[in-house]
Amino acid sequence: MKSWVLLCLALLWLELHSGECQQAKKRKEAGDNRIRPGGKRVKSRPTKVKDGGPKGQSLLTQVLDKGRFLRLGQTATLTPGRNMELRCKGSNIGWSYPAYLDTFNDSRLSIKQSDKYSQLILTSPSAADTGAYSCWVIMCDGTECEKDHDRSYVSYIYFTDKENLFVPSAIHFEIVYLRPDVPAVVPCRVTDPQAKVTLHREVPPEEIPANETLVTYDPTRGFVLQKPNLELRGVFYCKAVAKGTPQISTKYQLLYVEVPSGPPFVSLQSSPESVRGGDNMNVTCTVLGEPEVDVSFVWSYPGQDLRPVHILTSWRLVNRGMGHTTRVSQSVMTVEDMETIDFGNYVCKTKNRQGETIVTVNIISK
Repeated sequence: MKSWVLLCLALLWLELHSGECQQAKKRKEAGDNRIRPGGKRVKSRPTKVKDGGPKGQSLLTQVLDKGRFLRLGQTATLTPGRNMELRCKGSNIGWSYPAYLDTFNDSRLSIKQSDKYSQLILTSPSAADTGAYSCWVIMCDGTECEKDHDRSYVSYIYFTDKENLFVPSAIHFEIVYLRPDVPAVVPCRVTDPQAKVTLHREVPPEEIPANETLVTYDPTRGFVLQKPNLELRGVFYCKAVAKGTPQISTKYQLLYVEVPSGPPFVSLQSSPESVRGGDNMNVTCTVLGEPEVDVSFVWSYPGQDLRPVHILTSWRLVNRGMGHTTRVSQSVMTVEDMETIDFGNYVCKTKNRQGETIVTVNIISK
């Protein structure tokens, strides 16, 4: 009996001793994380979680009711008619928004700058206000200021309107130019990103499928034709369906462009080719270029600032070859009753957004 009691006491002592060792071991392991290599103990601090939002979206917010704020992502869907207030943190902020709000000097749009943030307010927004809204920090060094591209924030905002699935346009028949070297866009943008949109040719009637390679659809841009060709010219329209209700967009005239992008392609000639004193003369500067690219003309001539001349500038679209469309821009200088001072070099300098070209013709007396 005594042996049995002694055996039980021995087992109990071993169990208690084992428990104390395990607790001491756990305390040591926990303490190891709070001891630096130098032997000093430091308090453990919770790990800070960095902002997980997408880059470029952290400072652009929408002001909600009761002083609440919503950080805007790459896209947002809002209700038409309800005033929109956006804020961007910073003491010097620039903004961009749908271009037509500037074109028509829309009084519904206002921007205010305070010490800590800039505020954009758009009252009574409609489907037409759908587009990209962005802000950025402006960095200044003395009188020179520039946009800080690392702190630029953008959100594409849809004002979804079941009566206007397509973003309304002031133009009811738009022209889209097709070039073989760059993608073309049929700009039928929608106000509902969930709408199903298809592209259609008017004559012969057919649907142009979006195959994710040659033709793609982006609700913020429209249908992108990756490799335009001559067969795509004609009249097109888009059809959108949302919740079973179809709508048709404005129509688009697709024209194929013959002249590639680049500085003006210029020719200069006089009429008549040879003149004498007392004659009248026209000098014509002609540019063949892209249909939607404006061209400016600047003249230099022998009697400049001493003799009056007449200058008439115009442009027109012409078809050249099989379906090719070219813009012909002309500036015609007329000199009447030629005098000795009028003979010499006539210089036409032309300029577009890709560069400039200068041509000269020498007018001598017959």
